[in-house]
Amino acid sequence: MKISIKDISGKSQGEHEVKFALVEDGRGTQAVHDTVVAYQAAQRMGTACTKTAGDVAGSNKKPWKQKGTGRARAGSFASPLWRGGGVVFGPKPRDFTKKINDKTRQLALRKALSERLKAGDVVVINDLKLSTGKTKDFVGVLSALDLTTGTALIVAQDADKNLTQASRNVANVFLTTGDSLNTYDVLRSDKLVFTKGAFEKVEARLNKE
Repeated sequence: MKISIKDISGKSQGEHEVKFALVEDGRGTQAVHDTVVAYQAAQRMGTACTKTAGDVAGSNKKPWKQKGTGRARAGSFASPLWRGGGVVFGPKPRDFTKKINDKTRQLALRKALSERLKAGDVVVINDLKLSTGKTKDFVGVLSALDLTTGTALIVAQDADKNLTQASRNVANVFLTTGDSLNTYDVLRSDKLVFTKGAFEKVEARLNKE
């Protein structure tokens, strides 16, 4: 499969032959699902915490005597039945991460990228170097590439200070690098914009056995 290469003004700069095997329909769907679920689970902090009756601060003294008051028996101020008492089966800090093996993760990325390529949602530009970190320069590039509507993911070859500064105030535009690209990133935006170097990095990742 060949994809066209543009410069930052939107003019054609030739074509690039995709150097990884596209995943055919019907294969890799479960891998994509599992990988995205694992990614989203890993984003959870897992810090929710409640106090059981044993954790609540206070005296162990019996609130009132066992008999003679006419009230129900009570043995602790920390009872879950009382206001300010412990919580029964409440959340405790935990790790939500799910294990995904490398082959499944790679298949998922290849499947997701294959579908975006087939749909024509991938744009490759020869380079994306900004002389300043001004937002208007970056917006001008988006306009030239017809990316002013919807969401877009910019995949750079390496971290770039000017590009980071220029893009961080633009709504619905996300930035990552070829080394950090994951399946969730590929799926969440309307358009994917790769620099040629970043696309080649992703190709190299997908060709590893």
